[in-house]
Amino acid sequence: MKLLVVGASYRTAPVATLEQLAVPPADLTRTLDRLVAQPYVTEATLVSTCNRVEVYAAVSGFHGGLGDVCAVLAEQAGCAPAALASHLYVHYDAAAVDHVFRVATGLDSMVVGEAQILGQLRDAYHWATGADSAGRLLHELMQQALRVGKRAHAETGIDRAGQSVVTAALELAAGHLRGDLVGRPALVVGAGAMGSLGVATLSRLGAGPLTVTNRGADRAVRLAESYGAKAVPISELADTLSTVDIVVAATASTEPVLTRAVVGAALAERDRARGPLVLLDLAVPRDVEEGVAELPDVEVIDIDRMAALLADGPAAADAAAVERIVLGEVESFLTWLRGADVAPTVAALRGRADDVVTAELRRLAQRRPDLGDDLRAEVARTVHRVVQRLLHQPTVKVRQLAAEPGGDQYAALLRELFDLQVPQTSPVDSVPEVVAPDAALFGGTDLAAASGAGPTLGADPTDPTPPTGGAR
Repeated sequence: MKLLVVGASYRTAPVATLEQLAVPPADLTRTLDRLVAQPYVTEATLVSTCNRVEVYAAVSGFHGGLGDVCAVLAEQAGCAPAALASHLYVHYDAAAVDHVFRVATGLDSMVVGEAQILGQLRDAYHWATGADSAGRLLHELMQQALRVGKRAHAETGIDRAGQSVVTAALELAAGHLRGDLVGRPALVVGAGAMGSLGVATLSRLGAGPLTVTNRGADRAVRLAESYGAKAVPISELADTLSTVDIVVAATASTEPVLTRAVVGAALAERDRARGPLVLLDLAVPRDVEEGVAELPDVEVIDIDRMAALLADGPAAADAAAVERIVLGEVESFLTWLRGADVAPTVAALRGRADDVVTAELRRLAQRRPDLGDDLRAEVARTVHRVVQRLLHQPTVKVRQLAAEPGGDQYAALLRELFDLQVPQTSPVDSVPEVVAPDAALFGGTDLAAASGAGPTLGADPTDPTPPTGGAR
């Protein structure tokens, strides 16, 4: 079984593409079902956040699995697979483990070191568990990723540099409001995880009074009460906009909530002397309609702008410490994976030995019916003991060797020597760090030219070997 990651993030795709790919909570189970229903996908977890959409999958073949995952992503985006080709990245086996651990520790986040991604990974894992789309490989991967993420934050100072996306966005907003948010009236649109984080961060920074609105009024009331804020119905959005300086928009709506008409109406009632109305759009799909940024006295900070403006990373020492943690944890996971790969071979060998012993004891009983029950039992115990002692050292040794790089070769030799019918596995540490999707999987798009990769391979869906090539 192979591990495959296919995704798009703020690094590779504009917000418009991420909006197309985003999977709302109501569609998560259906999408996971679609993934595991594909011929070459046996397990799947889907991470869909404001700045990344990624599928973690256990697949039976590289090209077949890649084609299956891309087909589901294209269906979700409502476009042809070829239209996504330039925005997707692919990681395979060892590189996939490394990527997932980097995501969990915040090294791959827009704001390096931010801890919110851990909660998002946990939610994705829970969804996969509930949909029964995670099997042994992804259960182990996700549990270890969450542990590695917690370890990175506990053992390094990555948190000092790793602000949440909300904190970073509000720092950008402060630059438009003479550098100070204290006493600035603010509105949070949305009462989900990001909205809750927005209220908490605004409260911590001294902004206020705070107002919360949400399509579900009950959630808005509960969130507002937790921070001494005020809850208003979504129908009063325009009136409330005219009274605030900062808006954090983070709903799960599939359509813009802050339309040009709504914001324009609020600006007509707002005192221009208070400075610009700063709108932080942290939602995917976007909550702020595209034309709003053209209105006077409005500053819109969205995910695209965040990516362009957030140039400062964490302290080099903290980042390097997390990199070392990830490196060691990836090797530990690969050691477990190699050991897990050889286990079926060892089990098959012991099963073959048991079959041989059982057949020989049955033959002995037929040829020597005069043997008493006690004697037959003693013979059976003796033969089983001899076989187990003969197999003990080789099976222990092959497990040890399998845990080393290239160890899959020993399991393969064992299968060949004893003619064992066990599904073969491939090495997890001899594949390219990052590979580009095969052109044939995207309707003939020349991904070699698009990504700087080498010549693309034929799209044999059962071929376990990914194409070599450049990184995306």
